[in-house]
This record gives sequence, C-alpha cells and structure tokens, in this order.
Amino acid sequence: MHLSDLHVDMNPGAMHRMTELIATLEYDICVLTGDFRGKVFGPFDTTLLGMTRVRSQLSESVYGVLGNYDTVRMLPELEAMGIRMLLNESETIVRGNQRIHLAGVDDAHYYGAANLEKAASRIPRGEFSILLSHTPEIYKQAAYAGFKLFLSGHTHGGQICLPGSIPVTLSSSSNLPRHMGAGPWSYRTMTGYTSVGVGSSVVPVRFNCPPEITLHHLQCI
Repeated sequence: MHLSDLHVDMNPGAMHRMTELIATLEYDICVLTGDFRGKVFGPFDTTLLGMTRVRSQLSESVYGVLGNYDTVRMLPELEAMGIRMLLNESETIVRGNQRIHLAGVDDAHYYGAANLEKAASRIPRGEFSILLSHTPEIYKQAAYAGFKLFLSGHTHGGQICLPGSIPVTLSSSSNLPRHMGAGPWSYRTMTGYTSVGVGSSVVPVRFNCPPEITLHHLQCI
C-alpha cells in the first residue's frame, strides 16, 4: 500500500476518511512517500499527533521517506511510532528464498539531500529493488542506479485540474515530463508510479483530481 502527501495537520477530514478505508484493505507492506506536515516551517506537534493516529491503523511493516515539507527533527518520533524511515539507505525484505530490496532517499526537491549511490550501495546489482522518493524528478538517476520500481508523490497530480484530470500546474521541477506527474509510467527498464496523494497543500481543495490510496501488486514472472 502506497500513501503520499498526507499533510495531516491540514487535512483532518481526509485523514479520518483515509483511516476508515485502509482498515478494510489487505496488504503486506505500507510505504509512505513523504510530506507528513502541512507547512515547511513552524511547529510540527500536530503533525506527529495526526501521524500517531494514522500509524495505529497501519500494518506492522511500514516504511517511509521525508518530503520537502518535513523536517529531520520529526524523525525520532516517526521511528518511535513504528515507521522505518529510510534516509539514503535500504532494507532487505525476505520471504522464503526470495527477497526484495527496499531503498529510500531523503528529499531531492527542496533540500537536495538525496544520495542514490549510498541508498543503493548494499543492493546486489541485478536483484529486484524498489526506490522510495518523495519527488519523481530524480527518475533518470534512479534508473541509472538499477532500481526496477520507483514510487513517489509530491506533485499532487496538479491538485486543481482541468476536466480530464489535466493539471494546471505540477508541484515539481520543470524537467519532469508531464506524463510522469500522476499514475504509472516507465523509463528505460524501470517502472514508476507517482501518487497524487491523500491530502492537499496550500489550500484544502482538490478539483478534478481525487485523492488516492494505491495498492501495488508485485508478481514474479
């Protein structure tokens, strides 16, 4: 299960509805691709309180990365509530004789703190690996590093869109191809997915761009 851009302190109604929905879902692992709080500055106590409520409804296996609205000062509390935060590092998930490598990078958009080389350093070349990044704009570097699946958020899918979910603007750098701003896409041998997010930022409004909870099914072929 993939959740992104909760902005929990800005969107209490959306968070309440989200927890109702996720309680009905079956999944093995939950990944969170950043932007837990609603502002890039100021106190974050309300954010952590909201995340505690969200975390109580999630499975035991939860992994996350920080977004450009988040601060590293939130990290100890997020990990204390049982979210394994990946800051330019990876974990290996083992089931029987199979394994998946799950890596995460720090925010690349605002803080420029992503280090893909470090995140991938413990992953054997050629083995199946997933990268969590708040922003999709580092897709070229991710493909070059050998990741097979790239999960991100940040764009909100535009949040306010024209009919047909055509975004007026995307919250990302100008070098991101427009088709990578929401949903599935591919680049070379890497598959990507950009979540439009659960919450909203700046203004608590979505238009022609509903929020999403995404279930990714991985199948060995």
